[in-house]
Amino acid sequence: MTRTQRILVTGATGTVGRQVVAELLDRGHQVRALTRDAAQAAFPAGVEVVQGDLTEPDGLAPALKGITGLHLITFGGAAYSPLESGPRILELARSAGVRRVTVLHGGGPTPLEDAVRVGDGVDWTVLMPVEFMANALQWADGIVASGEVREPFVDRLSAMVHEGDIGAVAAVSLTEEGHGGQEYVITGPEVLTVGDKVKTIAAAVGREIALVEVTEEQAIAQYRAAGLPEDVIGFLLEAYGNTPEVGRTVSGIVEKVTGRPARTFAEWAAGHTDAFTERS
Repeated sequence: MTRTQRILVTGATGTVGRQVVAELLDRGHQVRALTRDAAQAAFPAGVEVVQGDLTEPDGLAPALKGITGLHLITFGGAAYSPLESGPRILELARSAGVRRVTVLHGGGPTPLEDAVRVGDGVDWTVLMPVEFMANALQWADGIVASGEVREPFVDRLSAMVHEGDIGAVAAVSLTEEGHGGQEYVITGPEVLTVGDKVKTIAAAVGREIALVEVTEEQAIAQYRAAGLPEDVIGFLLEAYGNTPEVGRTVSGIVEKVTGRPARTFAEWAAGHTDAFTERS
């Protein structure tokens, strides 16, 4: 068992950030959560909430005091633009005595991740998760309203990962030795088609769910109607229509790092049945 450490989690209100916070707490560590709006943040008891903005790094010095590990995201501000403040954040972290840093990969090169990779004096780990299981929540409204999922490229393969397992890998990397200088591709334990996922959700909620394959043109119209920006639409079409090998290959990293198997999509679905059930 590692000794209790104090970890600063940025992006703490996000899908992954909340899981990092939860895993650290479960492992008996002290957590300081950074958010741009502390008044609106809701965290478990025992989490120290501090207000700050990664786009204004000079204001982070108080938040870094007494911190041994730092979890970073690569974007910030209201527009979620790539952070340009990486070098200054790393300088402040080193000055504060931070020993370990994890960074959630942003899908490509970013200034902050580049700064982390060359940062002297800290053990860094880049977390590179594939498709989140939580992405299936985008089907919730259609399942509740009409009992169907409408998707293109339904035979595409995904080694999708439970977001809790991303948090677990981060927590271990932030508090234990041996993870410095590592890139961890984080996946689930199985490769699934869209049909596999739909059947799994149907089994969890005890209801038939139809899978309707739409054309690429229909998918574009669907995404635009949902308000997605054109660059996001382009990314989705490429990722779904031509999924890279890394996104459809089980890596085994969760078990290697945490000592337990990665959670299955069936486990994720069983924990999220409320999202796919008719609201009263």
